[in-house]
Formats: sequence, structure tokens, C-alpha cells
Amino acid sequence: MLLSRLPRPADARSAALLVALVATAASCGGDDASARPGPAGAGVAASQRSGGGGPGGPGGRGSAAVVLAATDVAVAERGSIEAGTALTGDLTPIEEVTVRARLEGNLESVLVREGDRVSQGQLLARFESTQEESDRASAEADRAAAVSALTTAKWNAEQAQELFLAGAISEQAARAAQQDAIAAEARLAAADARLRSTGRQESDTRVLAPTAGVVGQRMVERGEHVARGAAMFTVVRNDQLELRADVPARMANEIRPGQPVRFVADGQRLDGRVARVSPIVNPATRAVTVYVQVSNPGGRLKGNTFATGQIIGQVINDAVLVPVSAIRQSGDNQPPFVYRINGDRLERAEVQVGIVDGVRGVAQITDGIASGDRVVVGNVGSIGVGSLVQILGERETPSPGRDSVGAAPDSLARRPDSR
Repeated sequence: MLLSRLPRPADARSAALLVALVATAASCGGDDASARPGPAGAGVAASQRSGGGGPGGPGGRGSAAVVLAATDVAVAERGSIEAGTALTGDLTPIEEVTVRARLEGNLESVLVREGDRVSQGQLLARFESTQEESDRASAEADRAAAVSALTTAKWNAEQAQELFLAGAISEQAARAAQQDAIAAEARLAAADARLRSTGRQESDTRVLAPTAGVVGQRMVERGEHVARGAAMFTVVRNDQLELRADVPARMANEIRPGQPVRFVADGQRLDGRVARVSPIVNPATRAVTVYVQVSNPGGRLKGNTFATGQIIGQVINDAVLVPVSAIRQSGDNQPPFVYRINGDRLERAEVQVGIVDGVRGVAQITDGIASGDRVVVGNVGSIGVGSLVQILGERETPSPGRDSVGAAPDSLARRPDSR
């Protein structure tokens, strides 16, 4: 029984051959596997496995690979960049009017709601106006009577003057007729004043929009009793928006009305202008208030939208531009640098930064890189100078001899068993 468990000679030879093949595959493919780029995010792990060795260094024959997405790489381009004074704030409507009741009474109808666009003079609501209409009709009748009385009084005064000159009546009677004409004129003036007052009261029963805009709030309902002076509506004029921002006093001298302003608000880029500059410095903040206006056709932006922008003071054309996120700083006293991709290798390039446009998120590079250079942007983890770079989406070029080395074990493995 013990002898029957020993391997047969043919099986022993097959086992020995299999062990030799596995050893050959391991020795041929080990170095290649360590140099092959891994999946996205594996660049740091590859650097650690290599022991930090660069090409030909103690970490192995190949260098570590860094895998980057296409969005992690930007190309330095030539273009224009604008320098200016940064500002932030809320874009408020240029005008917001509260419509108040001019008289006390009951509302007969309310014709608009929040969000309705209205034109100047449009009817918003109506009070019950029976009493006001009656008062106006009475005032019109009183005025007509006063006009008639004045006409008669003037005629009497003219006749009395003629009779006095003819000696038919006394001077006292003639002067009395003239005083009656003067009194009739005063009664007509009083009738005119009463007619204007009643007419104004009647017109106040019709609530009109004081300006063109959008109804922001409606505080009343039909049938409600409203006191004189109570708020009824707010009408917002939002075809123009205004931003109020505080600028440091040391920068305020460079700002003038009419200067262009670039905005970013609610994901949209807008152009505006400086409308006014405060003539005084706030003693508490040592800042000067600047008012900026921006056109808002169709009300595409809502009031009180937060905006960031800058007042344009200088424009530089044909500058080398890179994203701000590509510029890195290693220490307080160290110059800024970028990671540049040179061929398929990563290198560190110290740069000199000029103007930074925070609205567009780009910076001017005056020295260190040229237009067309590829740089790494954003936070891509720990990467090392000299690393092999692979960009996802670009066609990978196989290393020389990689296929031949990798194919050796497979060809051996497919060799028929010799028994």
C-alpha cells in the first residue's frame, strides 16, 4: 500500500516541468508588471511600491506611473486678461416701491398677484367709490352754480357803473354791485377747489402702479377694509440691478463712474458699469462705497442674487494664461510652480505670476512656461517629479519589448505535455 502512493515516473516529470515554467514566467514578467500603469488614482501607490526610485534608480528599472484624467490637464494658452478691483455683494433691484392706500375704505376688487408684470399707471385694485362719486357730482354742480352767479354779478356791476355815471344811482349802490361780483369770483374759486378735492378722492379709489415692474408682494384681498396709509403692494423694477460694495480706501482713488465691471451671478457672466462712488470714507471700516449697475433685460436675474466681480482697470492682451488651480506654492518663501508634462514625464517648473483674474479663474504667467505647455490642475494627490504620466482618453503607447516579454510564459504554458 505504501509503494502504490509514490508518483509514477511520468507524473514526476510533468510536475517538475510545471514548476520550471512557473519560475520562468515569474522571472520574465515581474519587472514589466511593476512598470505597467495601473488604474486611475494608482499613481501614488505605484510610487510607494517602487521605493521612490526614478529611472534607473534603486527602486527598479522603470519609474512610477501617474494616471490622470483629461480634466486634470490644461494647456497654457495666449489670451487677454483683465486686472481690477474685486468686489462682492447682492444685486438688488434699482427700485422697489411700496404702494399704499390713499384713503380708508373697502376694496371692491384686486386685479394683480405676485409675479405679475405691470406697466406704469396700470390698475392694481379698486375701492368702493359710491360716496366719492356723489361728492364729485355735487362739487361739479356747485361749480356750475358759482359760474352762473359770477356771470350775473359781473353784468350787474357793469350796469350799475353805467347808471352811476348817468347819475341814476348813488355811488354806494354802484360799489355794492362791484362787491357782489368780487364775492361771486371767490365762490367760484372755492367751488373749483372742492371739485379738485373730490376728484382726487375719487381717483384715489383706483390704485395704480407707480412704475413699470413686477409685483413683489400683495398684502390685501378683495372685500378687505383698508386703512389710510396701509401697504397694499410692492412693485419691483428689476430691469436694472444695483450692487453696493465697499472698496478699501487705498483702491478707491482708481475707481471712476463709467468704468466697466465684469460679474458672475447665478452661473451667468454679466457686464455692468460703475454708476456712483461715495465721496466719503467710512471711518469704521476705512472703505468707500461703490454703486454698480447692470442691465437685467427680461428679469433673468432675481433680486438679491449674490454676485462676484471686479472693476476693470487694466487689460493685457497676448498673455500666457493658465488656470489658477494649476499654480502651487510649497512654502512661504518659495516661488510658485506648476507641474508641467514634458512628453510623458512630469517635471516641476517655477513660474512668475502676473495678473490674476478671480472672476474667470485664470492667471497670467510672465516667465517659466510657454504657450502650448501642458500643466496639471487641481488636487491630484501626491505626485513626484520624473513620474511617467498616462492621461486617460489618450492612446497608450506600449513599452518596447513589453509584448515579447509578456508572451514568453504563455507560449511555454501552451506547450504540449510530454509524458
